[in-house]
Amino acid sequence: MRKEMDFSIGEAARICEVSTKQIRNWESRNYIPKSPRVICGKRSYRRYDASDLELIKRIGSLLKKGFSLPAAARMAAETTNQINGGKQNE
Repeated sequence: MRKEMDFSIGEAARICEVSTKQIRNWESRNYIPKSPRVICGKRSYRRYDASDLELIKRIGSLLKKGFSLPAAARMAAETTNQINGGKQNE
């Protein structure tokens, strides 16, 4: 069984059908929460959990439907907040 924070950025991109570049961009623009990093030597690696993947999938899906990135991110976050009982993404 996978650990809660067990998806690399490559796995997340593949599962969500978006690029790693998109995920990094969305994170830098605060459209998705900053992912925890795992330090390995001099490098750090982003790790994502299932709720992160759900948000990324929603944003990607809305973009494919023609929404702008700000609108898609807002709508995806609102949906995620409703599902999580009003819990805010940080």
